[in-house]
Amino acid sequence: MKILILGGSGFVGRHLARRLSRAGHAITVVTRHKPAARQLEIVPRLKLVQFDPYDEQLLAAALDRHDALINLIGILNERGSDGSGFYRAHVELVETAIAACSQKGVRRFIQMSALNAGRGESFYLKTRGQAEQRVRESGLDWTIFRPSVIFGRDDSFLNRFSTLLKVSPLLPLARPDARLSPAFIDDVVEAFMRVLELRENLSETYELCGAEVWKLKELVDWIAEQRKLKRVVIGLPDALGRLQARIFDLVPGKPFSTDNFKSLQLDSVCTDNGFERLGIDPWGVSEKAPEWLDPNDRNVRYQRYRSARTW
Repeated sequence: MKILILGGSGFVGRHLARRLSRAGHAITVVTRHKPAARQLEIVPRLKLVQFDPYDEQLLAAALDRHDALINLIGILNERGSDGSGFYRAHVELVETAIAACSQKGVRRFIQMSALNAGRGESFYLKTRGQAEQRVRESGLDWTIFRPSVIFGRDDSFLNRFSTLLKVSPLLPLARPDARLSPAFIDDVVEAFMRVLELRENLSETYELCGAEVWKLKELVDWIAEQRKLKRVVIGLPDALGRLQARIFDLVPGKPFSTDNFKSLQLDSVCTDNGFERLGIDPWGVSEKAPEWLDPNDRNVRYQRYRSARTW
């Protein structure tokens, strides 16, 4: 197959592109900034193209003679606070992608969404739900994935907490009892591979959760333990958690935000795990993450050496 990926330079996209390549597929990855995706240039059968994916005509041209489009684009925070950034990234881009597919006769459309899409008060989840609705009404041969948080050696989830724990002996944590079921990146990629190969997965929505359910504070405490760090993680009551979020709203890059807080008000746990429906036995955090969180792990030492070396 010939597959175009939006968001192919991100965490999931990098892993998926390499797996698709190994399976013999041809991949086109669209990026607005080629240097940020340079690590994909060595992937066999992968073409990296630079343009604004919101330009329908350019996207349609890039889709010429392709068999499928996979949309992985999503943001966890916006620059402002009115929801317009989320709407543009999650809804307007999907509308553009659907129009481009329709223009070029590309029928297969796979959408990465999120657990709880369309529920709750956060703009993130609201716009995820609106994007799903656009996909369902598109008339295309669609599949939607709704993962919980996704973890892996190069993720921005476990590694972010690992970094915070490394630099601070005390970590105040909003929504400490929020429940989540992290999905391992290799399992998520396998789900994409299976729905591409099987026609019976059309017009299906799959929730994706790992083998374990954690409370957020339990998970952060566990990460500290794996990193051999003696740290105090303090669960904040909601009033202080909201205050923490408002303060971080003002911090460049928004490491945490009011919208994140609102998303955490809903547990990120599957009611019907799509991995089982796809015949995939998912991994849990405690089964895979020690491979890279343990500071004595050989690969961890190698990565630390690479980071410290002056090139």
